[in-house]
Amino acid sequence: QVQLVESGGGAVQPGGSLRLSCAASRTLFSFNTMAWFRQAPGNKRELVAAMTSGGSTNYADSVKGRFTISRDNDKNTVYLQMNSLKPEDTAVYYCNAAVVFRSGKQDYWGQGTQVTVSS
Repeated sequence: QVQLVESGGGAVQPGGSLRLSCAASRTLFSFNTMAWFRQAPGNKRELVAAMTSGGSTNYADSVKGRFTISRDNDKNTVYLQMNSLKPEDTAVYYCNAAVVFRSGKQDYWGQGTQVTVSS
């Protein structure tokens, strides 16, 4: 059973920064991708940033240049550094780990952490 535990959410003013952490219960190398998603009230869950096991990254257009995904393999932890935060970044942020099989994909999710950007 895989566990993903997020931390680092909170309330911040516009223009501020937060760093989210996602600690996995097993080595990050056992996953094909690690990612951060977010879901605001009334909206669908959307991809924010993703990183493959090889280190390639992908970002939503809305966060490019402001957010950075990174990983510490020794700590089995993935981070999301969020700078220049905007009110529209307010959402519950979820950590995702995915394993791709020949027959499909297995997704694992964390419990989510709330990020609120407000003055």
